[in-house]
Order: sequence, then C-alpha cells, then structure tokens
Amino acid sequence: MFDRRGVMGAAIAGFLAASPLAAAVRFDRRNPGFDIVDDGGGVVPIFVDAADLPGVRRAAGDLAADIGRVTGTDARILASAAELAGRVIIVGSLGHSPLLDGLVARGKLDVRDVRGKWEAYTLQTIADPMPGVREALVIAGSDKRGAIYGIYDLSRTIGVSPWYWWADVPVVRRKQVRVSYGRYVQGSPAVKYRGIFLNNEAPALSGWTKAKFGGMNAAFYTRLFELLLRLRANYLWPAMWDNAFAEDDPANPRMAEDYGIVMGSSHHEPMMRAHKEWTDRKDRLGNGQWNYVTNRDAIRQFFREGIERNRDNEVLVTIGMRGDGDVAMSGTGSLASDVKLLETIIADQRGIIAQGMGRPAETVPQVWVLFTEVYKYYDAGLKVPDDVTLMFADDNVGNLRRLPLKSELGRKGGFGIYFHMDMNGGPFSYKWVNTNPLPKIWEQMNLANRYGANEIWIANVGDLKPLELPIEFFLAMAWNPVEVGKDRIAGWTRDWAAEQFGPAHSAEIADLLARYAKYNAWRKPELLSPGTYSLEHYREAERACEAWDILERRADALAEKLAPDQQAAYFQLVLYPVRACAALTNLYVAAARNARFGRQGRASTNAEATRVRELFERGHRLRDAYNKDLSGGKWDHLMDQPYIGYFDWFPPVNDIMPAVTSLDLAADAGFGVAVDGDAKGWPGFWLSPRLPTLDSLSRNRTYIEVFPRGPRPLDVQLVADRPWVRIERGPAFSVSPEDRRYWIDIDWSAAPVGASEAVITVSGMDQEPVKVTLPVLRATAQQMREARGAWGTLTGAFAIPASAASRSVPARGVRWEAIPDYGRVDTAMSVFPVDAEPFSDPTSSPRLDYELFLAQPGTYHVDLVTGATLEAYPGRKHAVAVGIDDEAPVVQAVFTPENGPRQDFLGSGHAETAGANARTMRFEIPVARAGRHLLRVSMIDPMVVLQTIIVSRDPLPESYFGPPPLGPR
Repeated sequence: MFDRRGVMGAAIAGFLAASPLAAAVRFDRRNPGFDIVDDGGGVVPIFVDAADLPGVRRAAGDLAADIGRVTGTDARILASAAELAGRVIIVGSLGHSPLLDGLVARGKLDVRDVRGKWEAYTLQTIADPMPGVREALVIAGSDKRGAIYGIYDLSRTIGVSPWYWWADVPVVRRKQVRVSYGRYVQGSPAVKYRGIFLNNEAPALSGWTKAKFGGMNAAFYTRLFELLLRLRANYLWPAMWDNAFAEDDPANPRMAEDYGIVMGSSHHEPMMRAHKEWTDRKDRLGNGQWNYVTNRDAIRQFFREGIERNRDNEVLVTIGMRGDGDVAMSGTGSLASDVKLLETIIADQRGIIAQGMGRPAETVPQVWVLFTEVYKYYDAGLKVPDDVTLMFADDNVGNLRRLPLKSELGRKGGFGIYFHMDMNGGPFSYKWVNTNPLPKIWEQMNLANRYGANEIWIANVGDLKPLELPIEFFLAMAWNPVEVGKDRIAGWTRDWAAEQFGPAHSAEIADLLARYAKYNAWRKPELLSPGTYSLEHYREAERACEAWDILERRADALAEKLAPDQQAAYFQLVLYPVRACAALTNLYVAAARNARFGRQGRASTNAEATRVRELFERGHRLRDAYNKDLSGGKWDHLMDQPYIGYFDWFPPVNDIMPAVTSLDLAADAGFGVAVDGDAKGWPGFWLSPRLPTLDSLSRNRTYIEVFPRGPRPLDVQLVADRPWVRIERGPAFSVSPEDRRYWIDIDWSAAPVGASEAVITVSGMDQEPVKVTLPVLRATAQQMREARGAWGTLTGAFAIPASAASRSVPARGVRWEAIPDYGRVDTAMSVFPVDAEPFSDPTSSPRLDYELFLAQPGTYHVDLVTGATLEAYPGRKHAVAVGIDDEAPVVQAVFTPENGPRQDFLGSGHAETAGANARTMRFEIPVARAGRHLLRVSMIDPMVVLQTIIVSRDPLPESYFGPPPLGPR
C-alpha cells in the first residue's frame, strides 16, 4: 500500500497539493502500472455510475477532457455498466455508486482508511475487479468532494494545471501515461471549510464578467467552481457589491450544489441574502430601514426567504447582523443593549434556520464573523451557541486580530479565520496586483492553525486574478499546513512554477514570483508616492529602483527562452506584474527627482518630467496589453483597476500622474553640485556642502553629483587636497547623461589615524568653484582589534540582520528560528513553537546574541524592526527584551494600556505599521564603555518576528528602511 506520507518525498508536485498520486504517475513504461494510454495510443474509458451524485458525474467528464488535453484523445464516458470490459477507469463516491459499493462488499476495493471521513479518497489499481474487466483504476471518494478531489488530483498529476483555463497554462502532450500499481490514500483536510471571497469586484472583475459572460451568471460561476474544486477548495462567498448570487442567475445556487461548492455569504450579509437583494427591494420591506429595532418583521421575512430557498443546498450560513452596506450596526444607546439586541437577532435567526431547513439549527453549519467592530460585542460577553463557528478576522492587511484562547477551545463549532489579500477600505485600499508574500501568509496562518482556528479559512481575493499564486498557497496550507512549512515555501513555489511552466526554468520563475511580491510588500503600490523612498539617505530610492530594474531584466530575459504556448501564462503570472510594478516605482522616484532637481536648479529637471510622463504611459500600455492583446482579448477589463495617485483610502476614479516641475533654463548657466545626504544644491545655499563622515570600519563610499544648470555641456574638474582621497567618475542617479556622479573613497592605508578632513574642489565653466568638505575617521589599531568580527562603525547608525546572531540560546524547548525570505530581509527570526508560553524572566528565556563594537560610551538607541503582528492572543503584549552584556535587560511591550490602542486595529499608529508591513520598537540602552559588547535580544512573548536591528546614538536621518546592513568587520 502507498499512502501520502510514503510518496511525498519523491513528488515533484508534492508541496502543492500533498497528493498521494504525485509519485505514482509516470510518462514511461519502465515500472509496472495501469496505462491510461495503451501501446496503440488508445485511451481507456471512464465509468461513473448513473446513480452517483451530479458533481461526481460532471467531474468525471472533466477527467475525460483532461486526458484528451494530455494525450490528444478524450476518454470515452461509458453509458452503462454493461459496457465495462477490458481495462477501465472507475470513479465514484461511496454510498452513491452501486458499482463501487459492490466492489467493497466483494472485498475487491479497500476503503477502510476513507470510509466515513470528510473529503477523503482512495485510488487503487485492481486486477479482475469483475467479470469481463481485466484491470481497473478506481477512484473512490468517502463523499462527493472526496471523489471529485480524487478525480482532479489524477488530472493534475498527469499534467493539467488547475490554472489551465484561468491562466492559460499549456498542457504538455504525452504519448504514455501510467499509474504505478498500488493503493493510494488521501486523508481529510486540516481545515474543514476552505475558500475565497470575491470582493471589491468593480471595475475589473465586474467589467470582465459582463464582457465575457454577460454578468456573474452560471457561465461564469461554472468556471470558478471548477477552479475551486481543482484547488481542493469547497467554500465560496460570491461577489456582492452590485451582485446577488441567487437572483442574478437562478441557476447559480443549483449549479453550486451540483458542483459540490458550499455556499456562504460575506460577513455583513446574513442568512444567505446578498446586500444587493436588500437595496433592490428595501422600499417594499417595511419602512426600508436595515434596523432590527425599527423594522424587525420585514428583516425576519427577508432572512426567512434566504434560508427557505437554500433548504436543499449545502450551505454555511452567516449569522449576526451589521449595518447597511458593510458598516457598523446602528447602536441602541449602550454596548450592553447592543449585545442584547444581537443575542435576540441570533436567536431569531436560529429559529428561522430550523424552520426553513426542516431540521434542528445545530445541524446546519453556521458562522459568526467577528469583523471590525463586531469584536467589541464578543469581548463584552456576547455568546453564540456552541455549534456556531466563531470566525476571527484580520486587520484587512493580513495581520490576525484574534486567536482562540486555550479556555475557548473545545466548542463544537470551532474557530475560523477571515483573511485579506485585497481590500477596499480601512486602513487603506489595495486592489491591483499581488502584494502578498507567501512567507507572511505562512507566518500568520501558521498561527491560526497552531492556536486552533482551523474550522474555516476564507480569503478575500478581490478580483481573483492576479492573485493566483497566493490563493493556491493559502488553500494548500488549509489542506495540510504541515506539508507547507516555513522551510518549504521556496520549494513549494518552485514546484508551482514547474507545474505551470515545466522544470527547466522553475527556479528562476519561482524567484521572480517571490521577489515581486516581496518588493510590493515593502510598500503596497497604492501607497507609493514620490516621497516614499529617500533620495538623500542610504541611496534608498536608487536601491529600490535598482531592485525592480534587475527583476524586470531577468523577467524579460526569461521570456525570450520560453515556448510560444507559454507566453500568455508567463505574461499574466510573471511578466506583467514585474514590468508594471517596476514602471510604477520608477515613476514615483522620477517624480521625486524632478521635484528635487527643480529645487537644485538642474537642467535635467525637464528630462525627469518627460520620464514621468513616459512611465505613466508605459503603465497604461502594459494594462492595454493585458486587457486587449493577451490571449486574444480573453482577459479584457481585468486590469481596469486604477492604481496610480491614491489620495485617500479609496481608489481614484482614474489614474493620476504625479505632478511635475519644468524649469526655464538660462543659456549661460554653469554647473551645480549636490552631495550625498543633502537635498540642497550649490551654488545657491549659504552654508558650504559637507559630505557624510567616512570611517574605516564601515568602509562606505560617498559621492558628489555635478550637473549642468543650462544647455551648456558639463566641463568640470574635481580635485582633493589630500592624497588619500580617491575620486572615481560614474553615472548619476538621473535620466540625463549630462549629470555626473563622482564616488569618493579613501585609501585607508594612507589616511591618518583619528579624525581628519579633506576638501574637494569642483571647478570649471567660468564660475566660482564649489568646495566640499569630507570628514574622515580612521580607527586605531586597538579599535580594529576590538571590532574584528563584530557589527559597528566609528560614526553613524548601523543595521544588523536578525539572522546574523552569533549564538541562539534555547530554553525549555523554545528557541528562535529562521523564517526564510520574510518581510524586508532575506531571513527573519521568530520564536518556535509559536504557541509557546511567555517567559517572565528575560535572563532565562530564549535569546539571540550579536557581537557589537561601539566606538563611544553613552546612551544608544536600539531599534527592533519586527513584523506587523497584532496582539492576536489577548494578554500577550508583544513584549521582548534587549540588553548589553550582563547588564539587566530592558523589557518593552507594544500593546500596553498606554500604547496598545494606538498600535491596535485602526489606531493612530496602525495605518503606519500596516503600510510599512513592519513595526519599530525603540529601546534606549546605556553603554558604560567603548569597545566590544554582546547585544542580547530575549523572548518574552511568542509571535514576535524580528527582521532587523538598528543601532544609533543620534537621531536617524529620515528614510523608509533605515540604514542597510554593512556586514561585520
């Protein structure tokens, strides 16, 4: 017998779906097995019992077509059992397929591992299963979806991606397809209900479905249902803002039931009723108010109709009530009376459910979604019946707001999570492309799983496209979180890329996918502005553009290597988002340069304005290529979402190009000078320019930029008054080739020990020279010895990657471990297990040690840049301790009574933290002596994710990321 655990290690696609078939399917005949294609090229037929459920019969038809996609010939569906002969594929669900049940009764089919389980299946090869049949490949589901998942797992492992239609992923033709003889078992999923929420669907998804299908009707939903089942999802909140699933097309609910999709409704649409259904008829429903106090009878009738029309459907009913149109419920005067009102509403809803469904309410799955303000009712003591699932929501940006307490576990309905990958609302909107790195999804949803919120997982995915990758990752985690661990994310992504494009370029494609999501999470595209990245400090804007430019060059180069039939999938999954996001970042940075250069009087100001306009138009050309050209216009309107020029939390009506400046240049103007770390230009400012201090420990370079202020060509010379100053010419960070950058470095073997200064004179073009001062600091021999192998500088701030600890000290089985590729860094550090108990004494808790060199005594700022995790477990204050050497560590918490409300959901600091996808915790640490030290970061609470440590004495210059790590000496 083969089970899932036995074959996962050898599976190419094992990380994706944790399928037991991944190692079983072969495209040669070197090992014995069941041939789906025989020696003569004939395809075996498929039998599904006429008495089986519609969803199983329909999926069998998809398998027949999928075999055709792979082999060139569709499999034939046998009309009756009388046609069974020779070799055949048999599919069905136990208890609904008389043929399968007969095989079980005769001992031919072993279902002991799946019988009675939720959504499980077994695939077995059976010799002589019945008279006239020599050999059968049997897929037997424990229930309807178990059979369907088994069917689609076979489709997937023979080479049909779930995204074959939704992302135009080509199918590789095969002459031979064989399933190794054996018995394969797929058990039940970790999360019972796993699904997505289509939301914020205008203008993109709504425009596309109207043009493609005539609306969000059964023709659209059949495509969506099939995708969900191929991804092993089972639950859907349908599009809602100007859509009513059950009324826009009456075939929609029947289709969902036939397919096997469990339907629900969003957090503010109770009792299987769409918000649009209320707005379309509210004038005929009592006084038209969505207010249970003033219009109870009409609302009860509205609820009743929603339940009665779903009497025969598999549904998961949202209960409770919020305000009209995704706002807070109208208050009754006090929190206590609001709680009593909600308890009344829920009790009434339960009575309607029991009556409408014709069975006890506790036998009908229900969920109460604690979204936004609803938490306060739960915290105030509102209790729902034990069979109702409590669904905790995130902060709309992928940070969980609440997890179950240990004392709350054990309830029959369990707990769920409502997670956002797309948002139109507070703290800000993001609706355009993927901004959801998989390590961040993993970190948060791993918390959900470990703390017991695993009855329902649903993700708000906006328009669905272009969130293909994070959607599938989310659902793969929901199926089996253990198979998608933090150290397997990169491998999972490579496997996903291999499934869509083959193994040859899967590593490169996977890295492109990971990089572009990571860079977008630095700051979501909708939140970018000309002022996001600093032009003055740490070459920050330059490094951001460089990262995107390198990514775009890599994506373009790979496009040249892919086959023609892979181009459409590659464009929508990789090339479009990389190109468009690179253009957007460069657009805003060009706008920032334009403004800065204008104030400096650079002639290139006008060229930067032209560059802004070009990049703005490039974004629109890329959008039009996606909408109009891709796959013959198949995806028209799916990139209609405006994303440039947000000035509030909601999207602009149209993209808004950043404002630009133009200069009226004087014909006889000479040159100007700008220096690293300063926004000013010279001549033109009364103080002389001064460069940042260079020191022999950091070994940083600095630079001077020289530029024309008119149409005359630049003709200048730079001369230093000290022989140990090195000057090297290079391109400026400008679109104009006339702007020049001169890198300034030091020959440290010749520079004097201690502090000194040099003056660099810029002259030429018949104008007064500009003299630039360069401070220099060279370490003594003792300082060099003490600094060897440690992090530190002689002057200025420095950063340490969290992963660069010289030692990790565990305690009581708890330790800091790496989360690869998390957040802003290559590797972050967090505490594992994530559900460990807090430590009260930082001197005996798990810690990370870092070797430091500090050039001076005094009080230092130690900033911990962490993840944006909220106080998801009440009472865990997100505390951590920092200390130097053996001195008493300083303990600091984020969610204190004083600071917690600011940092919590929609507090005054929440938007800043969520927008940066990072939080900075600042410690003040006294240091009594200069020299080598040990910096210790100790756990207090779990869930802290440490990215970077920044050490400084003086206030940091304004920048987005702070200083980049330089490496230990």
